[in-house]
Amino acid sequence: MTKPITGMAAMMLVEDGRLNLDDPLSKYIPAFKTMTVATSPDTSLATRPATTPITIRMLLTHTAGLGYSINVKGPLLKEYEQRGVLPMSVNAQMETQMAKARPTSLEDFANRAATLPLVAEPGTKWSYSIGLDVMGRVIEVASGMSFERFLQTRMFAPLKMSSTFFMVPQDQVKRLATNYAFVGGNRTPLDPAATSVFAERPSFPYGGAGLVMSARDYDRFLHMLQDGGTLDGVRVMKPETVALGMSNLMPKGVSFGGIGTGTGAATVGNAMGFGAGGSVYLADVPGGASKGTYGWGGAAGTFAWVDPVRHVRSTVMVNYFPGEKWPLRKEVVGALVADVARSGSAGGVRR
Repeated sequence: MTKPITGMAAMMLVEDGRLNLDDPLSKYIPAFKTMTVATSPDTSLATRPATTPITIRMLLTHTAGLGYSINVKGPLLKEYEQRGVLPMSVNAQMETQMAKARPTSLEDFANRAATLPLVAEPGTKWSYSIGLDVMGRVIEVASGMSFERFLQTRMFAPLKMSSTFFMVPQDQVKRLATNYAFVGGNRTPLDPAATSVFAERPSFPYGGAGLVMSARDYDRFLHMLQDGGTLDGVRVMKPETVALGMSNLMPKGVSFGGIGTGTGAATVGNAMGFGAGGSVYLADVPGGASKGTYGWGGAAGTFAWVDPVRHVRSTVMVNYFPGEKWPLRKEVVGALVADVARSGSAGGVRR
């Protein structure tokens, strides 16, 4: 659920005139100027030259052709692992092994990612990716400050998101929730709170994962989006910038069908698009989300969304793998919509 925050941070720079959605990525990270595309990404490292440059739009919408260590296969997965292009943390034990290969800065991470073959021609296919992690480096270059400092200065501090961290301070560790894994019906601690990996400094601040925050803080982020870029009298984005970020930004001709159980977009069959780091409904869903609803979910079952038509928002914070163990992402939306309908008014309703 870090991805929508990174996406909206990028939109702030679009508003500032420091980024353009159709700028080539190589304008900010020259290593991406000449890319190759794997001809059989699941089985071979054979490549051909890419014919289309990666753009900022493509990074935001997972259409850049980049892969992800959670979904690439075979020899390409080994390349991701050997080059340390592993922007995620699970627990302290796994982190000890992954950190050995991982770069220690977003700059190095992005430059290493640029050496890997793409899984598709840029701008032709939706493929879940490290695009938002690379966007973290773009934000550094475009803003002239570290990614972490940009988020703190432009978003977290103004919105009073005081319980949001890439590394949880020791005096706050007692507030951390343990993350669990289910094997069959048995639940076991995967990342115990007392020894959590999120109480350690990450190799670098990931744009696509790794933020830890309270439900209150994530709600403040959503509330800002719901209210068109302002919260408690403080404006961090223009209404038109928020609307653009929550709209379908996909390259022409590319569609997004959802990825089933993996995200807050577990809605295969509904008309879906993709905005700045999150999915967007392109049509009303009977008994569900309105057209224009923007949101996303995390691997451990969390999800959040903003419905601009009903003017409602929702954050669900749970901590377990697999995230699809229960159909919360479908049932919570329906329950909230029904609750709003019973109340007779959508204004101000939240759960």
